[in-house]
Amino acid sequence: MENNQPLEHVHLLIIGSGPAGYTAAIYAARANLKPVLYQGIQPGGQLTITTEVENYPGYPEGIQGPEMMVDFEKQANRMGADIRYGMASSVDFSSQPYKVTIDEDKVITADAVIIATGASAKWLNLPSEQRLNGSGVSACAVCDGFFFRNKEVAIVGAGDTAAEEALYLSKLCTTVHMFVRRHEMRASMVMQDRVLKTSNIIVYWNTETDEVLGDKKVHGVRIRNIQTQETKEIPVEAFFVAIGHQPNSGIFADYLELDEQGYIVTVPGSSKTKVEGVFACGDVQDKIYRQAVTAAGSGCMAALDAERYLSAKGLH
Repeated sequence: MENNQPLEHVHLLIIGSGPAGYTAAIYAARANLKPVLYQGIQPGGQLTITTEVENYPGYPEGIQGPEMMVDFEKQANRMGADIRYGMASSVDFSSQPYKVTIDEDKVITADAVIIATGASAKWLNLPSEQRLNGSGVSACAVCDGFFFRNKEVAIVGAGDTAAEEALYLSKLCTTVHMFVRRHEMRASMVMQDRVLKTSNIIVYWNTETDEVLGDKKVHGVRIRNIQTQETKEIPVEAFFVAIGHQPNSGIFADYLELDEQGYIVTVPGSSKTKVEGVFACGDVQDKIYRQAVTAAGSGCMAALDAERYLSAKGLH
């Protein structure tokens, strides 16, 4: 790092601003840790591309995802968290205090760091898919399946997540059209067996999605058989993409333990990483649940872990 980069020292730095990051900021600010939070490239995280959230406790009428994140941010602000625009571009966890570079320019040194950078859904990169995202296109069946009760829907994917989400949708929807690119699934045999035995899930093998159909909302999908090149249009009211998530963990790879999919490994039952004083919470370390409420819970854990760590070190 160049010596002329401006330095600032903080007690606790929080990287990321979804439910995990904001909850960590709320708890840390109340504990007088004076947290500084950088919001990252997508302030509010994945919930900012979600429409209605009906399954988060405390919102009996439901709430729009972006509005909910504004509420989280306001609460963190009211508690005294220092919330800033900017994205962590590199880190140095080799010695204390830890160094985090923001926007490739400003260097922050911190006694403790909470990572809440989340994960990004993988998409098919179809223009129609992006245009209708939030209007029938979704990367989370558990979040959005409820809105399509008793409707026909489609899902693309072949792994355990896709199989689980197809089974979840089959309990809500009349028919689930499942598109698999190859002649077989990657999902475990148990999950495959359940999918194939579910009468209202129709599996299309050797199939890729050509286009999601609809103007203001999804009304169908055009698929293509990879072997015959034959196309077919299927009327559906929702299109779920379940081809995986990519945790936003790349800049930490040199210092933290990541699993084979890139998720940060934490000590079971805690937010602790293998580097003392560095904690991880939310979807960057959770590939199982990936819900706003579980992310918020792990953000609370990270703040409490950080407070105990700083107290033990005599830094708080």
